[in-house]
Amino acid sequence: MSDIKRSSRKIFIGSLVIGGDSPVAVQSMAATQTQDLEETARQIEILEQAGADVIRIAVDNEADVVALETLRKKFPNPIFSVDLQENYRLAPKVAPLVNKIRYNPGHLYHLDKDKSILQKVEFIVDAARSYNCAIRIGVNCGSIDPEYKEKFKEDQIEGMVRCAVDHCKILDDLNFTNYCVSLKDSDFDKVIDANRRFAKERPDVPLHLGVTEAGLPPEGVIKTRIAFEQLISAGIGDTIRVSLTLPNEQKGEEIAVGREILKDIEQGRFRSVPKNFLDGINIIACPSCSRVENDKFVDLAQEVRQITKYAESHKITIAVMGCRVNGPGETDDADLGLWCGPLKVNLKKGTEALGAYSYDEILSRLKLELDLIISSRVNLKKGTEALGSYSYEEILGELKRELDLIISTRIGQEPIAK
Repeated sequence: MSDIKRSSRKIFIGSLVIGGDSPVAVQSMAATQTQDLEETARQIEILEQAGADVIRIAVDNEADVVALETLRKKFPNPIFSVDLQENYRLAPKVAPLVNKIRYNPGHLYHLDKDKSILQKVEFIVDAARSYNCAIRIGVNCGSIDPEYKEKFKEDQIEGMVRCAVDHCKILDDLNFTNYCVSLKDSDFDKVIDANRRFAKERPDVPLHLGVTEAGLPPEGVIKTRIAFEQLISAGIGDTIRVSLTLPNEQKGEEIAVGREILKDIEQGRFRSVPKNFLDGINIIACPSCSRVENDKFVDLAQEVRQITKYAESHKITIAVMGCRVNGPGETDDADLGLWCGPLKVNLKKGTEALGAYSYDEILSRLKLELDLIISSRVNLKKGTEALGSYSYEEILGELKRELDLIISTRIGQEPIAK
């Protein structure tokens, strides 16, 4: 499919050009705390050796800025992007050290509540313009701007899209066009939907694609591949990030996977998805970054997968998040959610906080809650085939759907509408 046409404009990230007919760029992010210079330098080396087009580093405070300055001196050549996290005030200090600044509209309200969103965005734009940096408007499902979350309660995807479109207009009105946008979710279907909606309205804006918290391989690779195949083959997407939960030394695999997916799409090789993929237990896990305050996070995600194998046939989502920034919000939609602090792991059931437990205690408590959910569900079968387990709220709808399918196959008509 080498004839894929993209209608986005070109933007410049240092010496890298994305958008238009430029190759789709592949990037990743350092998974270490930025102030740990030795470990972060090792991450940059790994990603550079893997062929990353852009290497992203998170900055949340003045000490991170000092560390970034040291890293830039050590690595003068790579294309650096920076995540401002919740601290937009750092923009003028990081701009001389990087090629792109990413801000999340959902985090701008945290500081300086007396200032408008427009004032804060203008502050970031002024810094980017002064040092010839690109900007990424990064909208995430778990941290949507509260105003849009409230306004679009019934359609959170539309809330993400409207937020992104509105921020594009802010930058356009400020006469700043060297920017791209990302709309990320841990559900690949929502990633596809959000990016299609945005691209239809703003086809000129380059898109950074990614399934956030895709999780552990191979499931995380499959989720990402589905989204990329659907979008890039339609001319949507100018740079990608594969977010996998991996040990730090294996972080380069994100680049290798991204290149493999792009090559397959270009050559028209699309991987089929198993019929029942994600019909059972679904473990969402973030890829780790400098926000993680305890290195046990990746091990914990792998242990969660191991201890929940007995529940594989149950349609239950467990989210394992590494930090306080995205963890609280991005576990809300999971049946069970864990987000990690420096000493404790916070456990949630939906939006309900169940408590904070030590890293030694959390797995047994998680299993207890998982067993309670399983015991409260109804198992549905079709003959000898197990179809899954469902809550009492879900079971009648699922039963009707299966009944309609059986009836339609027997009388040779289309399935009865839900």
